[in-house]
Formats: sequence, structure tokens, C-alpha cells
Amino acid sequence: MTTPAGLRERKKQATREALREAALRLAEERGLDQVRVEDIAEAAGVSPRTYNNYFASREQAIVSAVTADREARIAAAVAARPAGVRLADAVTQAVVEQYTNTGEREQKALLLITTRTALRDAFLDTTAGIERPLAAVIAERLDDAGAHTARVLAASVAGAVRIALESWLRPAGSTDAAESSAAGGLVVPSGSLADQLRRALAPLAPAFDAAEQHTRP
Repeated sequence: MTTPAGLRERKKQATREALREAALRLAEERGLDQVRVEDIAEAAGVSPRTYNNYFASREQAIVSAVTADREARIAAAVAARPAGVRLADAVTQAVVEQYTNTGEREQKALLLITTRTALRDAFLDTTAGIERPLAAVIAERLDDAGAHTARVLAASVAGAVRIALESWLRPAGSTDAAESSAAGGLVVPSGSLADQLRRALAPLAPAFDAAEQHTRP
């Protein structure tokens, strides 16, 4: 039997999904400049005030339609790896899979995201969400009672993923991430995202290995 609290959570989740789907649909149909928070709220059947309880901006809602639940999926993928798999490899595989296994809908949305600086910035900001669920899984794997090591490792992964995405989203001809952030208009992704992610995560492998060795009897 579903409890009242459970029903409230389901209603909140349904509202969040309706808002992010409406935001993406309107942005694709009209273009970002022609979409207001009020438009998204109306399309989702809620008030602008309710909208603000879920998202801080239209860009955040649009990006959420692409990245929703990705952090939880990464953590679940790591947890699903056999215990014998090296933790560094498990994390890298999970991150690469969840960021590169995209369907036609996600590819279309990513094309929209690469056209505007504000959308790219919101997309990059989502990497911070990796930290909490991933830290919990790493702590369980390492039997890290205080979760200190797990939190450090998870935060490092989140930072590495952001660096990889910044490099991938660097405009053609630019030389650094700052120039990418300042650029407006269409950005052509640079190289393979999977390769960018593996390259950014590779320096963390010794830390993961040391943490695993420390927990072995």
C-alpha cells in the first residue's frame, strides 16, 4: 500500500518530469530565446511559482531532460560490477557508458545544448551531482565507515568528468576552457567523448588502487 509520503514523492517526480520535458520540447520548437519560465510552467500545467520550486532557470530544466537520473545510473552501474573488478575500472566504465550511450532524442537535445553558452554551463554544472550517489557506492565497496576517502574519490571523479566535458565542448580553434565558456553560438564537440572521459579519469586510478589495497585484509 502506498503511503501519503510515497504519493507526494510520486507527484513531485511527475511534476519534475513534466517540467523538464516541456522545457526541452518548447526550446526545440521555438528556440531558447522564445521560451520563458511562464511558458514552461503553463505547458506542464503548473504555476511559475511551482516551477521555481524545481528548477532555478529554464536552462537547468532543459538540461535536466537530458541528464536526469544519470548520477544514480552511474552509481548503480558501479555497484553492479563484480567485486573482482578493479574499482578504478568499474568507475571509468560506468561513467563512459552513461555519458556516451545516448539515443536519438538525447543526441538532438545535446545539439541544442551546444548552441548556447548558458545551456553548456548548466550541462557542465550537472557533473557535481555525481558526487553524493557515487560516494555512497564507493564507501560500501571500500568499507569506508567514515566515508572520507569515498567522498574525496567521488568528488575527484566529478571534477574529472567536468574537465572532460569542457574539453569535449571546446569550440573549434579555441585553446582553453575559458574561451569555450565565453563563446556563443554553435560548438562543435572535439574528438571522442569516451576518450576524453578516460583520459581525465586515468590520473585517479592510483588513488583508487591505494584505497582498495588499504581495505584489504
